[in-house]
Order: sequence, then C-alpha cells, then structure tokens
Amino acid sequence: MTVPAPGLPARVRIHEVGARDGLQNEKSAVPTDVKAEFIHRLAAAGLTTIEATSFVHPKWVPQLADAEELFPQVQDLTGVSLPVLVPNERGLDRALALGATRIAVFGSATETFASRNLNRTVAESLAMFEPVVARAKEQGAHVRGYLSMCFGDPWEGPVPIHQVVGVAKALLDLGCDELSLGDTIGVATPGHVRALLGGLGEEGVGTDLIGVHFHDTYGQALSNTLAALQHGVTTVDASAGGLGGCPYAKSATGNLATEDLVWMLDGLGVETGVDLAVLTATSVWMAEQLGRPSPSRTVRALSPKE
Repeated sequence: MTVPAPGLPARVRIHEVGARDGLQNEKSAVPTDVKAEFIHRLAAAGLTTIEATSFVHPKWVPQLADAEELFPQVQDLTGVSLPVLVPNERGLDRALALGATRIAVFGSATETFASRNLNRTVAESLAMFEPVVARAKEQGAHVRGYLSMCFGDPWEGPVPIHQVVGVAKALLDLGCDELSLGDTIGVATPGHVRALLGGLGEEGVGTDLIGVHFHDTYGQALSNTLAALQHGVTTVDASAGGLGGCPYAKSATGNLATEDLVWMLDGLGVETGVDLAVLTATSVWMAEQLGRPSPSRTVRALSPKE
C-alpha cells in the first residue's frame, strides 16, 4: 500500500554503485562480460545513474583492473549516466581517453583513513585532487566528490561534525559538482544525520549538492536515509542486492540495498523510476554469478521460493 508522508521529496535519484563499490571487494575475479551484463540489466530496471568502474591502479583494487575493457561495453546505454572513480591524474587520463563524462574523486574526513586509503594526509589528498577536478571540469565532465568516514572512523571513533563540514567545503571549493557523504562503517543514526546536514547547511552547503551513502552494519541505513530525505536530500547511493563494503575498512559491511530503498520509497509514494521486479531479478541473477544469496531482505522476500 502506498501511503505518502509529509515532508518528503516527490522524486529521488538513486546513484547505483553495485557494479563498482558492490563488486570491488569480491575476492574472486568477476568476468568482464558479467559486469557488463550486470550494468545493462540495472539500466533495464530503470536506473539512470550507474557507477561503472574505477580507474585505480590494479594493484590496489584487482577486481577493477578491467576498466579499459569494461567501459566501452556499456557506453551503448542511452539516457544512463556512467560515473567512474579516478584517484589521480593518471586515472583521469585513462577515463577521459575512453570518453567518460562523469568522474568521481574519493577523499576522507579523517586523517587515519586518508593515510590508509590514499597514503596521504587529508590536506595532501585535497592537493592531489585539485588538478584532477580542474582538468575534468575543463573537459566538461561532471565531478562528484566522495567523502568517507563522515560519521565514524574505526581508528578515531566518532568524527566531529565541524571536521566533516570543513573537508566537504574544501571539496566543493575545488569545483566538485556534488558530494556523497559516506557512512563508511555504518555507525550513523538519524539524529547524527540531521545534525551533519544541518551543520553543512549553516555553512552554505545546500542539500541540492549532497548525496548520502549509508552502509547497513547496524541496520540503520534505511532510517538514516529517511532522515536525510526529510532534510531535503534527493540523491541516495545504493547497491543492487546490498553488495559491497570497503577494502580499507574491515568493519564496513554491505551498502544499503537498492531493492530495500525502492521498497520503502514505493510505499511512501516517492518516485524513483525503478521497476522493483526487474531489479530484484537482476540481483538474483548476480547472486547466482557470485555463488551466494543476496543479503538484501527485499530480494529474499520477493525471490521465487524453491
């Protein structure tokens, strides 16, 4: 039953990360043709923003070593944005050479994670991103800035809101078109979400510039998403089937499952353009490719029973 609630946006854009963030931590190599079919199936389900891959050095994320081979196989999709991650200027060169028009850089709100993930301080990582963002913008590309550890860090504990706001503003000052606020280890709760969004708003960072990226470690991803939507956010990151984690933060479990998000939004009368049945079938198919059931509760509830 659809029962709308007051104070919610009429439509939400889902930034699908299953093909990149969802698969990057898989220990066994997923064949390139399987990844390409996954992306095509996600598009057929109605998703219009699908993060395709990452142009990082294969040494750091072996699962995504096939970026040059994969990206041309999905560029035939019309009406679908295909963002890619780039860690530095070399990654940007590789992405632009293949015609990528949406790129993302990934930073950290904490020093420890910046050191472990990027081998740099926060300030040094921002300096590294500066020419990447500038050159991408010169080429007419849309730039997203990922900000990890916005709520808690496994080494540093709770992250002060002013600290997150400071790095978020620095990314926007570099020229990023939007920010994705990451609850990398899934420790956020709704009050914390509202407080961070309020802190950003007080510094002039509107919700039109913000996406949210929640992990479901403590089962809070949906409640945190709802809090963000009530605050005016209209872009939500999610991963088909609940795939994913973070290779540099072992306490980071799966992303918010796209099916769980769509089920909630359908019930609230919020448009997404996503066909839940087609999406569920896609995640069932992908789970078969990976040899294990989907962690998404909605996928399990809607899947045909033996």
